[in-house]
Amino acid sequence: MYSATTKAIRVTVEPTFLDDQSTPADNHYVWAYQVKIENTGVDTVKLINRCWRITDAMGRIQEVKGRGVVGEQPELAPGEQFEYTSGTPLITPSGIMMGTYEMENKTGVRFVIDIPAFSLDSPYQARHLN
Repeated sequence: MYSATTKAIRVTVEPTFLDDQSTPADNHYVWAYQVKIENTGVDTVKLINRCWRITDAMGRIQEVKGRGVVGEQPELAPGEQFEYTSGTPLITPSGIMMGTYEMENKTGVRFVIDIPAFSLDSPYQARHLN
């Protein structure tokens, strides 16, 4: 599990390799990731936008930007949390994801919070000892 806290908003991510949806012979590897966003602060906030940066094992980078997450723009009062599951495919057996959420408080002030970097590992990735 990976976690980061920015401006009293904690984001926790747990990736899972989906062997049943992956076809290594076709260079198709799929992961799901469970995200929990917790408001540990004193102000109500709303998730406005997301920006993901997905890097595969060859160093190729894909950016995914959009409004909200999974079709929602959740509003979190102090102490509340929001969870969702999403996924990503890669053409390599490993990679890394990280990103940001743009949040807005009740007075209209927007700020950016970090999504922690997390590793996408499959059992098909060769392990290297350093």
